[in-house]
Amino acid sequence: MKRIKFLVLILVAMISTVTHAQQNKKYVLVIHGGAGTILKKNMTPEKEAAYTAALTEAMKAGYNVIQSGGSSLDAVEAAIHVLEDCPLFNAGKGAVFTHDGRNELDAAIMNGKTLEAGAVAGVTTIKNPISAARAVMEKSQHVMMVGKGAEKFAKEVGITIVDTSYFWTKERWDGLQKALKEDSAKAVLDHNDKKAVNKLGSQNPDYKFGTVGCVALDKAGNLAAGTSTGGMTNKKYGRVGDSPIIGAGTYCDNNTAGISGTGWGEFYIRTVAGKTISDLMEYKGLSVEKAAQTVMDKIGKLGGDGGLIALDRNGNIAMPFNTEGMYRGAVTADGKIEVKIYK
Repeated sequence: MKRIKFLVLILVAMISTVTHAQQNKKYVLVIHGGAGTILKKNMTPEKEAAYTAALTEAMKAGYNVIQSGGSSLDAVEAAIHVLEDCPLFNAGKGAVFTHDGRNELDAAIMNGKTLEAGAVAGVTTIKNPISAARAVMEKSQHVMMVGKGAEKFAKEVGITIVDTSYFWTKERWDGLQKALKEDSAKAVLDHNDKKAVNKLGSQNPDYKFGTVGCVALDKAGNLAAGTSTGGMTNKKYGRVGDSPIIGAGTYCDNNTAGISGTGWGEFYIRTVAGKTISDLMEYKGLSVEKAAQTVMDKIGKLGGDGGLIALDRNGNIAMPFNTEGMYRGAVTADGKIEVKIYK
C-alpha cells in the first residue's frame, strides 16, 4: 500500500511539473499577419497551408537570428521581411490599394533597450518599409519620415527601391474594385446621410484589417518590436493608421514589453494602445496578458476591431483579438514553433 501511495505521489509530481513547464514556456519571438473575418469554412486547405508556411518561414528567419546571437532588432527585421515579401499579407508586396489605385505603405520599429524608434508612412517605392523605418531610427536624427522625403532618404542610405508596379497583385486590385462598388451602392442607399459615408468610407470592416508585426527577445535580454502595413483598402486623403505611430500600433520597452497591433488603426491611435499596455504593466503591475486584454477590451468597447501581440522581458506572450481570427504565431526559446489562425 505504501508503495502504491509513493508511486501515486511521484506521478502527481510529474504531472504537476509538466503542467508548470507548459504554463511557463519562455517565448523569444511572436508574430502576427493580420486580423479579421477569418473563418475556417471560408479557407481552402491550400490557402491555410500557404499562410501557415509563410508564418512559419518568418518565425524561423527571426529565430535563427536570435539563435546565432543576433539582436532582437535583426530578428524583427528578418521576420517582417519574409511577410513583406509574401503577397498573402497586407504589407510590402501584398499591400492593399488606396481609393486612387495606389499602394501606400507604413512601418515602424522600436528598440526596447534605448527607446529609440523609426517609422515611415505613405511610401510607394520602398520594397521593405521595415528596413526604411530602421534606417530612420539608426541613420537620422528623426523618428518618422513620410512620402517622397522618406523615399529619398531611403534611397540615399541604400534601401532597396522598386517601381510601383512591384506592389500590384490581382487579389488586392479586385479587393479595391469591390470596395469601390460597395461605396457607390452605399452612397445611393444613404443619399440623405452622405456625411457618414464620406467619413467612414467602405462599410466592410475587413477593409480596415491587415498588417504584419513581430516582437523578439534576444539572448542579451533586449526586446524589439516592428510593424508593417499597406493600410486600409480604399483609404483616401493620405490616411495613415496606427502602425507607424510609436505608442499606438508599435511600442517597445525592455522594462515592460514589446507590442505590435493589427486592426482598425484609428482606435489604436485614440487609445494609444501600445504605450497604454506598457504603462499598465509598469505603473499598475499588470501581467502582459492582463494589460493586453484590458486595452483590447477598451478598443472593442469604443467600436474598434482587431488584435495585437505582446512579448514581455520574461518571455511571456499575449495575443488577444476580438475578430473571428488572427494570423499569429510564436517561437519558444528551444525552437518550438506554434501557428494559429482561428479563434
